[in-house]
Amino acid sequence: MLKDDDLESIKNNLSFWTKLNKKEKNLFIDNISKIFYNNGEIVSRADSGCLGLLLIKSGGLRVYMMSEDGREVTLYRLSKGESCVLSASCILKNITFDVIIEAEADTEVLLLNIDTLNKLNNENIYVENFGYKKIVHRFSEVMWAFEQIMFMSFDKRLATFLIDEMIRDKTTNINLTHEQIAKHMGSAREVVSRMLKNFESRGILKLSRGLIEIRDKEKLKKLLI
Repeated sequence: MLKDDDLESIKNNLSFWTKLNKKEKNLFIDNISKIFYNNGEIVSRADSGCLGLLLIKSGGLRVYMMSEDGREVTLYRLSKGESCVLSASCILKNITFDVIIEAEADTEVLLLNIDTLNKLNNENIYVENFGYKKIVHRFSEVMWAFEQIMFMSFDKRLATFLIDEMIRDKTTNINLTHEQIAKHMGSAREVVSRMLKNFESRGILKLSRGLIEIRDKEKLKKLLI
């Protein structure tokens, strides 16, 4: 059964909620459930079928692609209050996404099952528009990720990643291993380690086990120029 804070999260983060009539709201509430995923657990992948609409209550999700040789590249990440529509991509006509969604922390989500989402999507234009707007927004993030991979030097890519992490977590201490960063960036751990050590030698950051401490944010930003 949903709690008051669950309903608040739905109202505050799903823009179509106010556009649902009473019958649709009851249908929505009757078919949404709370699910917990452990850190590192796979939430959805191309061969697992459609889940539905995911709304994150706590924790976070990582959406990524994997190459044939097992190399991963993060397309984007989702945190508290954000919703994931790629877990329901089967209802979006002519759009196919071969991606993997993974919990990157212990994560609690509210899941609206695919049958109910499909019904609301077909009957309420605001629900349909919500899905397509989310797809367009995420597509721009995917394009940005590929633009970096194809056209940006690795030192600038790494600097961009570190700056984004500081903004995301609101701290200069980045609690990620070199292997985790490599997965996010679609690179090899050795390449990441070599560039981080280069940054350290220039006084930009300090490395320790599982931690990167940014010492000079201005030097880091200048790498992007």
